[in-house]
Amino acid sequence: MEIIVLPDSDAVARTAADIIEERLRRGPAVLGLATGSTPLGTYRELIRRHREEGLSFAQAQGFPLDEYVGLPASHPQSYRSVIRDEIADHVDFAPGAVHGLDGEAADPAAEADRYERAIAEAGGIDVQILGIGTDGHIGFNEPMSSLASRTRIKTLTAQTRQDNARFFDSLDEVPEHVLTQGLGTILEARHVVLIGLGKAKAAAIAAAVEGPLAALCPASVLQLHRHATVLVDEAAASRLAHTEYYQYTFGRKPAWQGF
Repeated sequence: MEIIVLPDSDAVARTAADIIEERLRRGPAVLGLATGSTPLGTYRELIRRHREEGLSFAQAQGFPLDEYVGLPASHPQSYRSVIRDEIADHVDFAPGAVHGLDGEAADPAAEADRYERAIAEAGGIDVQILGIGTDGHIGFNEPMSSLASRTRIKTLTAQTRQDNARFFDSLDEVPEHVLTQGLGTILEARHVVLIGLGKAKAAAIAAAVEGPLAALCPASVLQLHRHATVLVDEAAASRLAHTEYYQYTFGRKPAWQGF
């Protein structure tokens, strides 16, 4: 796990975009796309590079992390709509290249299995972008999720629903259930990029990076990943005990090593 502490959210967005751009320029790529507010700066930077610098997504596929159960694809807060609005419709993904979970599926368990197969048939995720919840969840893998879990239905905690209520007209409109890639699914991505922004995420970042491996903090499973990059601004890094070490090693990283 590499922890990179950057001055602010703009620097984090540029660095995350650098990682994705490097993979896109190497040829066909499969991207794992997070939703929520955390990746928006990264998506805006990728859109800018597409428009101004010719960065192409034409050979890429995208797989969102999760979806609310019960929301139609046309609902503005369905994650299929969010991904279209925030990134997919603004770059040159080929038609049908951005996939999604069907929150209205009659059999959610079968839909979860279908999504697992679709990821495998695409060759697996090359770069998975992740945010982190205030309780340490990634995707919608809430605390006490199995560290080996696969894509499945989950019940949201009251805290997660409250955190997400800002995207809806009221808390009552936030669905109670979701379909989400599991922690075991996420661990199979070849490169995981976890983004943490702001003081509100500081405790979760510290638990994920420096705490014990525990289901209580689902993001801590990334300690087991063979290629995990954690990008945080100074506020999100404020509760880390070893910031000086992370800055020292990143400042002396060989240029040829890349991310």
